Amino acid sequence: MDSVLIVSHSEKNAESLAGILAESSLTNITTISNAGEARRLLIENDFDLCLINTPLPDDSGESLAECVVSGGTCQVILLVKSEHFDEVSHKVEDYGVITIAKPINKALLWNALKIAQVTQRRVKAMQKENMKLEQKINDIRIVNRAKCILISNLSLSEAEAHRYIEKQAMDMRITRREVAEELLRTYEY
Repeated sequence: MDSVLIVSHSEKNAESLAGILAESSLTNITTISNAGEARRLLIENDFDLCLINTPLPDDSGESLAECVVSGGTCQVILLVKSEHFDEVSHKVEDYGVITIAKPINKALLWNALKIAQVTQRRVKAMQKENMKLEQKINDIRIVNRAKCILISNLSLSEAEAHRYIEKQAMDMRITRREVAEELLRTYEY
């Protein structure tokens, strides 16, 4: 994790949390005192972790946590009073928000940080895999469009069109997608 946003109405608590995070080698730490500022900052910047110390003057913290999580890969740790822990945790756990009851200790926060780091790595790996799969799907669509053009314009069978594209790709040492794109440029005006 490279960047952390701490949202806490209490400046003393924010400094304490920043100190604990700095001990775990997190150095790019930004502190904000309310949810409105946090939302504006999150539009302009990407953070790896958002630590929300509730209550906030303009938000319970729950809706901010849900907003942060829905915006990308940022992990959220929500610190709530122990008497509200069960209720709040139940509301936000489906969003993937890690909830900790206050008062907290350093060991508990470090464990939550580890969980957040592992979760973030997993989410980023899944996003990367998803992007690869989307690229493959797009490649297949373009190649299939090119096959249809070959079938309709050159009266080839589907197998012959497939073979033609593969042979061109091997002979020219380019991808099947590049061959397909060239065919599309040639036959689609």
